[in-house]
Amino acid sequence: MRLRKRWLGGLAAAVVAAGLGLAATGQPAAAAVGIKVSGTQILEGNGNPFVMRGVNHAHTWYADRFSSLADIKALGANTVRVVLSTGDRWTKNDAADVSRVIAECKRLRLICVLEAHDTTGYGEDAAATTLAKATDYWIGIKSALDGQENYVVLNIGNEPYGNTNATGWVADTKSAISRLRAAGFAHALMVDAPNWGQDWQFIMRDNAASVFASDPQRNTIFSIHMYGVFDTAAEISDYVGRFQTAGLPLVIGEFGHNHSDGNPDEDAILATAQARGIGYLGWSWSGNGGGVEYLDMVTGFNPAALTSWGTRLFNGTNGIKATAREATIYGGTTPTTPPTTPPTTPPTTPPTTPPTTPPTTPPATGACTAAYAVTGSWGSGFQGEVKVTAGAAAIRGWTVTWTWPSGQQFSNTWNATVTTNGSAVTARNMSYNGNLGAGASTSWGFTASNAGTNTAPTVSCAAA
Repeated sequence: MRLRKRWLGGLAAAVVAAGLGLAATGQPAAAAVGIKVSGTQILEGNGNPFVMRGVNHAHTWYADRFSSLADIKALGANTVRVVLSTGDRWTKNDAADVSRVIAECKRLRLICVLEAHDTTGYGEDAAATTLAKATDYWIGIKSALDGQENYVVLNIGNEPYGNTNATGWVADTKSAISRLRAAGFAHALMVDAPNWGQDWQFIMRDNAASVFASDPQRNTIFSIHMYGVFDTAAEISDYVGRFQTAGLPLVIGEFGHNHSDGNPDEDAILATAQARGIGYLGWSWSGNGGGVEYLDMVTGFNPAALTSWGTRLFNGTNGIKATAREATIYGGTTPTTPPTTPPTTPPTTPPTTPPTTPPTTPPATGACTAAYAVTGSWGSGFQGEVKVTAGAAAIRGWTVTWTWPSGQQFSNTWNATVTTNGSAVTARNMSYNGNLGAGASTSWGFTASNAGTNTAPTVSCAAA
């Protein structure tokens, strides 16, 4: 996302009749691997439909805010779009860092959309780089992406053209797709529109069919960014509707509730996405600057401090809490009711006041066990996992405790609410992983540091 110009009359332009027809027929596409396109739908690798409901996180500028991914998940998102840098404009996110991001997304059961941000506004912003350079970047870190097709969508370049010579988007996008496929990428690819992502000239819309047909795997997703250009329900519905009529997959890869180039109709964006079954990814979690700080969903990366925009997106009508469904590739099933969003401020200790209304069924009294394991290590850091297993009876919650024996310290945790008091650790279940049937298991994870010795702690589990 960058500041955009409002171009009057853009969305009133006439559609090119033959431009957005059904994808041209040609040689049969190679079988897609992992996340794949089927008409207007996006399917998981197991064939189940998947609708993105998530947010953007500016990882490349805020690498120290790695816990934001867990915070985004805790508020109900099923997808996160992660801002990366090719190194042409900002500090490069290398293969090791990208592997770390993917591993975190997988452990949080999130689908991960990775985007190269250095292309933003090419042709108009002199500092922006080309789609060709972005393609070089992806090929250079291919080792981090191989085998992750079930969990990762590759967004080739963020808003890869501004408003200058934007027609170059067509050939450059086709070339990028061709090069990535030739290099052996089997991932679902995502392509952003030109015109700072807003496609007011309809270059992406009117050439989408030919771009899609240029992908030998027919596995390309189109992404529109909706800011001031999309300030009426009619414009939003018309744009989305043309892709669906053409049988082409579209997501709303960025949008906000306000912008310097006009006032987007966020209610219509959310309602249209829900009614038509297409994904959306709001911009952005936190850390905006340059006069668009109002696009922060939380203040200062604090998940307990939702802004009005964050409250609208996560908790409002057609928002993430009401509509997100976790990807079934992670082993679960699609819930029949919306997931419960955890409280924005988890209690650090159990409440002392009993409920005024007794529960309709008595609480379970089963036991639980916890198994601690180190799953990876590097230098003075390591990654671990704690598996919690219910005993002979079902449980409604769990608390894991230990005391670090070697001065270890957490740097990040996920899938549990973790508090520390010196070396004492207390981890409690989230709202979505506390209820375990007899013998059932769940796990939570963490990264931590050590001072040279990494003795495993003695772990205890208490059931609720």
